[in-house]
Amino acid sequence: MMPSHTVRILVATQPVDFRKGHDGLAAQVASVLKEDPFTGTVFLFRARRADRLKILFWDGTGLVMAYKRLEESSFTWPAVRDGVMTLNRAQFEALFAGLDWRKVKALEIRRPAAAE
Repeated sequence: MMPSHTVRILVATQPVDFRKGHDGLAAQVASVLKEDPFTGTVFLFRARRADRLKILFWDGTGLVMAYKRLEESSFTWPAVRDGVMTLNRAQFEALFAGLDWRKVKALEIRRPAAAE
């Protein structure tokens, strides 16, 4: 279920009502984040309690929503403010695992000019 390296990953920095389902979160993406929920972008949402997250994305055939609750710790979230922030895949994987995503830096690899 992990996104590919080329997909955009956006975090809604404001907590959302976790009673919202697929359609409610898609409406939140469109109205609050001003993004299109049907582009394949992965959207992460946090609850007021920092131990829960929801993921929403369009897989080409329908909206997919996943929910995760950490049992003995909490997620490291960005500061609560209006808007959205971008994560790279390495940061997303760290956040999803319950690690501090702020300490993760993806390697920037130059594309080869020619094959060997």
